[in-house]
Amino acid sequence: MDPTTCTCHVAAIPYPGRGHINPMFNFCYLLASRRDDVLITFVLTQEWLGFIGSDPKPPNLRFFSIPNVIPSELVRAADFPGFFEAVMTKMEDPCERLLDRLKPPVTAIVADTFLFWAVGMGNRRNIQVASLWPMSVSEFYHLHNLIVQAQNSPTDMSEQREEHSDLKKNKQIFGRLKEAFSWVQKAQLLLLTSIYELEAQVIDALKAKFSFPIYSLGPLIPYFKLGHSSIPIPSYQSNNSGCLEWLDSQRLASVLYISLGSFLSVSSAQMDEIAVGLQQSGVRFLWVVHGEAARIKDICGEMGMVVAWCDQLRVLSHDSVGGFWSHCGWNSVVEGVFSGLPFLTFPISMDQHCNGNLIVEDWKIGWRVRRELGKEVLVKRDEIACLVKKFMDLESNEGNEMRRRARELQGICQQAITKGESSYTNLDAFARDIHNAATVEAG
Repeated sequence: MDPTTCTCHVAAIPYPGRGHINPMFNFCYLLASRRDDVLITFVLTQEWLGFIGSDPKPPNLRFFSIPNVIPSELVRAADFPGFFEAVMTKMEDPCERLLDRLKPPVTAIVADTFLFWAVGMGNRRNIQVASLWPMSVSEFYHLHNLIVQAQNSPTDMSEQREEHSDLKKNKQIFGRLKEAFSWVQKAQLLLLTSIYELEAQVIDALKAKFSFPIYSLGPLIPYFKLGHSSIPIPSYQSNNSGCLEWLDSQRLASVLYISLGSFLSVSSAQMDEIAVGLQQSGVRFLWVVHGEAARIKDICGEMGMVVAWCDQLRVLSHDSVGGFWSHCGWNSVVEGVFSGLPFLTFPISMDQHCNGNLIVEDWKIGWRVRRELGKEVLVKRDEIACLVKKFMDLESNEGNEMRRRARELQGICQQAITKGESSYTNLDAFARDIHNAATVEAG
């Protein structure tokens, strides 16, 4: 089938950040692979098109670009509020102009929930809009309740959850979030990147709040590439570190994998404490460090491997990896659960605190590295060494119970994507929804 003759044409518009683009791309990849009668136009800013524009994809998934919202989007961490505001105010017009000239006409929009203006764009065109939430459902629920509270009692925010203290400090971002959540109710569908069985209670609570269909589609991670080493990883990553070969030479479940994210940073003082603590622990480790890998490598010595990047899901799935020290970004959390690993949690900001609570309190598959919230709280090297050694002890009853539970969640997560199960069925149902709507419109 010629994709350009499809009656169902979806425009996918992610927020221009790696943690948002990746799940949106994985969703589109799965949808395009499942339904060759659906054409998907994936809308990227020019910078991101340069990073992933040459990646392999199904023939009915294509990339189009719009201008960057700021001259260099990857500097957004230096002024996140400014970048966030630029996304809210500068992306809409070029997206609208692109949609006007796309052929065949767009019949549905899938947009990141933060891009609230995309809902209005679809409503003006009388086409379906699906809002894709790129974080945990628990975070959606907490934020929704927080916003309702702020609207009901704008002068009394004393009951806010402590992990949302970042929002208290930035009224502009909080104002934009309120807009985004108010527009969710004007969309026709809500897509969740979580797995129903992992957050069933809160997903059911959301379904009781909203009148439109809600589909949990997770895990929206590139699991479809596992076992296919011939499929390249995204071109903005580097696979030349040799870490998979190094892991091949390590003992079963002996390596601690560490990644503290690619966006929000950890202080140099804390990085030093982690490096020395790891060295003192005697545990083998693979640590992804952005920006200062060479300096950290000098401190760590020979016990582990320090790299600037790796193919994270393939690393987490390696038999030699026995644990995951994570900043608790949602995509990393889902990849760790999919791989059956226990966690050391080190949330830095935003939704990461909520995700850390899910890991430690709800799922009981992890321990906290830092017991107090706040970037300024320094965890010392001796405490890190002791914790890491205990965490990676395969003879520990406490640790083995945590590993058993992690394997149990892995089974739940991997079952959800098999034919007839929750995420597989939900993707089919969503595809039917948008295809039927497009057919009615065409008729």
